[in-house]
Amino acid sequence: MTVAGAVVDLDGTVYLDGDPIDGALAGLERLASLPDGVWFVSNNPSHSPSEYVERLEDIGFETRPDRILSSGAVTTEYLADVHAGDDVFVIGTDGLRRQLREAGVTLCERRSAADVLLASWTTEFEYDDLVAALRILERDVPFYGTDPDLTFPGTDGRPIPGSGAIVRSIAETAEREPDRIFGKPSDAMVTAIADRLPGPPAEYLVIGDRNETDVALGERAGMTTVRVRTGADANGDVTPDHVVASLGDIESVLRG
Repeated sequence: MTVAGAVVDLDGTVYLDGDPIDGALAGLERLASLPDGVWFVSNNPSHSPSEYVERLEDIGFETRPDRILSSGAVTTEYLADVHAGDDVFVIGTDGLRRQLREAGVTLCERRSAADVLLASWTTEFEYDDLVAALRILERDVPFYGTDPDLTFPGTDGRPIPGSGAIVRSIAETAEREPDRIFGKPSDAMVTAIADRLPGPPAEYLVIGDRNETDVALGERAGMTTVRVRTGADANGDVTPDHVVASLGDIESVLRG
């Protein structure tokens, strides 16, 4: 099997709660030795590419911001391009807001001023946010979500609510589906990855712990898919090309 490089998920694949998963660093070093090396893709919208570089350096792996894609980064690029000058009401973390502001996206705190509603993960989501979202969407403004993840691994590896739980709560209450969701496995993420790879997607692996996001992304992009058993349970209707215990076992795929 000839592989030019790999696109690798982070939470549940490389680390859990910031701590490297056994074998993950060895697996990353092996992937980095491939002709085109390794990229990272995450549905966690709260950190910028530079912050992800720091998180990886903290566990002993060096990379660059241009090698990292997140749902927050893809969302930010879209809003800066399509909604330049619009006022965006954000339900999300300070980290997401910071990325948006640094890209020139105008944020607003008053729901009556909102031209766009963006929903994402935050531990501070509360009833007033749901009311604000409902009032904003009464005006039929664009409604976006950073990513579809209903859960993600918590500090003990057990699932906790993610962005998708908040996006779905708003969608069900307002009886309106989001106009776009930007994280894996969306078309926006497929395009963003394809634009960064030096060669055709068929020459690359995509590696992650979730069938419904990581494997589905690879399937849509035409990449070889690998699921690791170190994070989420196997959900979704798609089937990976390969299943390994952890990223440390990636050599068995490369030799295949």
